[in-house]
Amino acid sequence: MTATDLATDTVVVARGIRKKFGDNVVLDGLDVNIRAGEFVALLGRSGSGKSTFLRALGGLDAEFDGELRVPERQAVVFQEPRLLPWQRVLTNVTVGLPATGAVREQARVALGEVNLADKAKVWPRTLSGGEAQRVALARALVREPELLLLDEPFGALDALTRIKMHALLVALCRRHQPAVLLVTHDVDEAILLADRVIVLTEGAISLDVEVTVPAPRLRDSREFATLRRRLLAELGVAEEVQL
Repeated sequence: MTATDLATDTVVVARGIRKKFGDNVVLDGLDVNIRAGEFVALLGRSGSGKSTFLRALGGLDAEFDGELRVPERQAVVFQEPRLLPWQRVLTNVTVGLPATGAVREQARVALGEVNLADKAKVWPRTLSGGEAQRVALARALVREPELLLLDEPFGALDALTRIKMHALLVALCRRHQPAVLLVTHDVDEAILLADRVIVLTEGAISLDVEVTVPAPRLRDSREFATLRRRLLAELGVAEEVQL
C-alpha cells in the first residue's frame, strides 16, 4: 500500500506480523507504528527477528503473515556499503535511477551533504570504510525516502568513525525528516540517536520506550545511565560486563 493509505502522521503500520522458518517462529505478532519524522531503534539479541522485520518493511521478504503498510519511497542502508566496484562513486549513488542530468545533479548534492563532493569521480576501492558508508547514505538520500531503513550501518566501523557517522546521520535526518528504523545491537547507539527504542525478545516486543534523555545526550548523564540500565536488563545483559 502507499503513503496515501496511511494516517497523516504515520508512515508505517504493522499489525500482527508473523514470520516462520520451518517450525521456528522468528516474528510473533508484531504491532508497530512509526510516525513521519520519527527515529526508532530496534534492539534485540541475535536471532530475535530484528533484521527479518526490517526486510519485511523494505519489501525484501514478502513471505509473512499480518498487515503491513509502508510508503512507496523508502531506502535501505546495510552494514556493508554494497557499492559496485566497476562504477565510480557518482554512478553508485544514482544506480537504479533514470540516467538524467537532473538525477546526476541531485546525486552531487547528496554527496555534498555527506561531505564527499570531491569523491564523485573516484572508484569505490579508493574509499575508506567510513567514506564508503557515506556513499551508501547519499545513495539512500537521493531517493528522498519517507522511510529510511538502517540495518546495523555502523557495525563494521571503528569507534572514532562511528562517532562521526552518528553526528552526520542526526544532521541528515533533521534536514530530510524521514521516518527511520535503525536495527542495532548497540544500546548506547540506540539512546544517542533514537526518539524511541523497541526491544525484540524471541520475535515479540518486550519493551517500547520513548527516549527522554535531554540534549545533548551525554553518556555520563543520569538519564542516559538510567535508560541504559533498563535496556540492558531487558536484553538480559549485566551492565558490568559491557566493554
